[in-house]
Amino acid sequence: MPKMKGGELIAQYLVQEKVPYIFGICGHGNVGILDALYDVKDQLQLVSPRHEQCAGHMADAYFRVKHKPVATLTSTGPGSANMVMSCATALSDSSAFLCITSNVPTSQHNRAPFQELYKHNQADFAQVMRPVVKRAFQPTRVDMLPLALRQAMDTMVTGRPGPVNLDIPYNVYQEEDEVELPPSSNIHRAHRPGASDADVAQTLGLLAAARQPVLFIGHGATLSEAGPEITELAESLGIPVITSPNGMGAIRGDHPLALGFIGRNGAYPANEAGRRADLVITLGTRFDDRSASSWHPGYSWNFPKTQLVHVDIDPQELGRNYVPTLGIIADIKVFTRQLLAALPQRQEITAARFAPWLAQVQAWQAQWEAFVRPHFSDSTSPLRPEFVVGTLQKVLPDDVILSLDSGVHHNWFMQFWQAKRPQSMLNSWGFSSMGFGVCGIMGAQLAAPERPCVAVVGDGGFTMAPYVLCTAVEYKLPVIWIIWNNFAWAAIRDLQYGLFNGREIGTAFYKGQSGERYNPDFAAWARACGADGFTVTRSQDLGATVQQALKNKRPCVIDVHVDAEVRPPSTGTWQLPPIPYKEPIYGKPHRA
Repeated sequence: MPKMKGGELIAQYLVQEKVPYIFGICGHGNVGILDALYDVKDQLQLVSPRHEQCAGHMADAYFRVKHKPVATLTSTGPGSANMVMSCATALSDSSAFLCITSNVPTSQHNRAPFQELYKHNQADFAQVMRPVVKRAFQPTRVDMLPLALRQAMDTMVTGRPGPVNLDIPYNVYQEEDEVELPPSSNIHRAHRPGASDADVAQTLGLLAAARQPVLFIGHGATLSEAGPEITELAESLGIPVITSPNGMGAIRGDHPLALGFIGRNGAYPANEAGRRADLVITLGTRFDDRSASSWHPGYSWNFPKTQLVHVDIDPQELGRNYVPTLGIIADIKVFTRQLLAALPQRQEITAARFAPWLAQVQAWQAQWEAFVRPHFSDSTSPLRPEFVVGTLQKVLPDDVILSLDSGVHHNWFMQFWQAKRPQSMLNSWGFSSMGFGVCGIMGAQLAAPERPCVAVVGDGGFTMAPYVLCTAVEYKLPVIWIIWNNFAWAAIRDLQYGLFNGREIGTAFYKGQSGERYNPDFAAWARACGADGFTVTRSQDLGATVQQALKNKRPCVIDVHVDAEVRPPSTGTWQLPPIPYKEPIYGKPHRA
């Protein structure tokens, strides 16, 4: 076997696995691998954003769009510590990338060299990463790399996807050993376990006994690319579909059977169907507090009165919050195909059986539409939130990839946006990380260069990561950032208004003590970076400005001034214990 440096082995293995990008930032701790990356730069492009957290969010979003992992590279100490946020975000939302961090040379372990964590164990950075990755590996010799690389790549995508950390001491990049590339991993051959025949039969038995069933789909449906099968199942039986944020687009948002999101800021038909259903078939999602109205019976769901079939590839999610009538460990695409194949054996399960239920659901859809639609045409300054969402729905093409940051704007999009395609609605849902929407959209653009990529982000979130403009200009990424500018951390300010009698502190953006609202001139900021920049304060200007930005195909910021005094109508509830929870603004709880 030829001698090979550790850095060369890593670079060549990534090329072998057809990893097209490595997102990272240089430092003294990883300079030892940069020369090896230079040799393969035509096959593995190093993309260097201006912050490590951004590199992780880009890799995360790339996987969500492409379902193929890329890698990140950071230096020793602070650079790698900045990866904690993006790894936690990816882990929470079942997204995968190979997070390569760097550490001090093994000869200096436990001597407290520059940037070593040594209080409890030498070179202890892997323990920092442990809670936020699926697995942490720390090979300390070149001959340990082949196994660690293969296991890391396999671990990322086997079962429930997640980020994996490979922590490399500096000397391992530069030292040589007689090693060869490990065999190819499983990253392009997804493992797809199915349900047993007995579980499929029992599911059909529950369907046969039901009168008011719903499907509840999530990121597991998106990851398994089960949209066509789920749509076929829903259409063949006339069963309405409730969607979690990361499942949006698996069935088209404008499909008559699509009810949208559920929970406090969900759509009224979704909550009404959820709390009145007698059977819920959950496909690849979990019942977190926001999609379950903090688990209060009658607000979004009525378990255990309602029968529950919970299907997920991760056994840890089965029964976490609601004990299922039937728990099934399976890939969602495989399970849905099994169900479709077995349906002809149960001729009593037909769309006609559920037609009265569907008529009820359609009445709730019409009622909700009559309540909310008038505000979508309101022409105001600053702009009304519904008008912004509605206008973007009209002018953005069906193949747009939309990336949302954390903030009050996210609530509006959860309630009203209709994603038309799978893998086109990117959210930081589980960890709700500010910066994901701002940074991740650039990873999405690299994953789908032929598609328009638009991030809708808050003014607070954008100012956490404005350096993205530099990266977009450097790499000629025609990303559009639409800033939802309400001059506040408005989601938290609204909590102060609703739960603490309006005693606002620390959530509004003011210039000194003057009471004058303040934000930078975001459009000028964009132009200073070499991007396009526009400011929209009138309703009639929004559509044309977005269309022009799409036509220009350049990095662009559109600063949209949005009315901060209009709040999404809650249709479920949400609680921060011990504070009492609020009743819905629209609709009433129904306890079975």
